[in-house]
Amino acid sequence: MTGTSMPGLVTLGETMGLVTAGEIGSLEYARTFTYGIGGAESNVAIGVSRLGVPATWIGRLGADATGDMIERRLRSEGVTALVVRDGSFTGLMVKHRRFGSALSVDYHRAGSAGSRLRPGDIPQGCVEAAGVLHVTGVTTALSPSACDTVFGAVTRARAAGVPVSVDVNYRRKLWSPEAAGPTLRRLVARADVVFAGVEEAQLVLGADGESSAAALAEGLAALGPAQAVIKDGARGCTARIEGTDHRLAALPAEVVDPVGAGDAFVAGYLAELLAGRSASERLRTAVAAGAYAVSVPGDCEGLPRRPELAALASVQDVTR
Repeated sequence: MTGTSMPGLVTLGETMGLVTAGEIGSLEYARTFTYGIGGAESNVAIGVSRLGVPATWIGRLGADATGDMIERRLRSEGVTALVVRDGSFTGLMVKHRRFGSALSVDYHRAGSAGSRLRPGDIPQGCVEAAGVLHVTGVTTALSPSACDTVFGAVTRARAAGVPVSVDVNYRRKLWSPEAAGPTLRRLVARADVVFAGVEEAQLVLGADGESSAAALAEGLAALGPAQAVIKDGARGCTARIEGTDHRLAALPAEVVDPVGAGDAFVAGYLAELLAGRSASERLRTAVAAGAYAVSVPGDCEGLPRRPELAALASVQDVTR
C-alpha cells in the first residue's frame, strides 16, 4: 500500500503465469523464454499502485510455484493481494510472434484456480470500502461461478454507493460473440465508468462497422455509464464524460509489445479518477500510460510511475 489515505481501487479476476518466446518464428523452434505474470485486473492494480493510489486485487491461485510468484510480485508492487489458494493449477499464457509484429497469445486456463473464483472469496466490507470497484469482461467468461462473482461484487458496490468501472475486454478465445454480447451489455448497464475498444463497443451495442468512435461512446453512455471511453489504439481515444465529448490523440511510441496497453490506459484513467482529477487529466494520463506500456515487453513491466509521466504533461485534448 502507498502512504496515502485516499479510498483505493478494488479489483478481482485471474492472474496467470506468462511465458514469452524470445525469438520470432514458429513456437516449436524457440529456444529462449521469459517467465512473468499477466492478467487484466492485476495489470490495472499494479498500474494504479505505481501511480500512487492504493490498490487491492482479489483472486484464486494454485498452490504452486507460479501462484507463489504472482502473490510475491503483486505484494512487491504495493498491491494488497487477497488470495485464496486453490487445489487446481495456476493458469498460463503463452505469447509468441509467428512473423514480424503478428503476436499470438494462447491461454491454458480451463479449470484453473482463477476460473474457480466464487462470490464468497470477496471479504465482507472490502468492496464497500473501495473508491472504485473495477471488473472486466474476461472474468465473466471464465466460468459460471466467476461470472456470478463479478455481478455479485457489482451489486455490492452499487448498494454501497461505490462507483463501478467495467473494461469490456472481450476475448474471442474464451467465448463467442453470441454468448458474450448479452452478458457484457448487462454488465456495462450497471457501470459508472466503461472502457471498450471499437469492436468491443460494437459487440455490446450490436452496432455495425460504420459507427464512429464518438457514436459508440454515446451509445455506451446511453446504457447507463456517466463515463464511456473508447480505446482506439494508435488513433488515441474518444469519450463521453458527464455529457461532454472528448477526443485525445495517441502519443508516438515504438510498439514493442501491445499486450497490456489497454490495461495501462485504464490504470492511468482510474488513478486520476480516484485522485479527484478532471476528465482531461484522466485521459492525458491514460494515453501516456498506454504509450509507455507498449514500449516495453511484458503485460505489466512498462506501467509508468508518476515521475515518468512528467515528460508528457504537455499533451492536449479537444473538448466540445
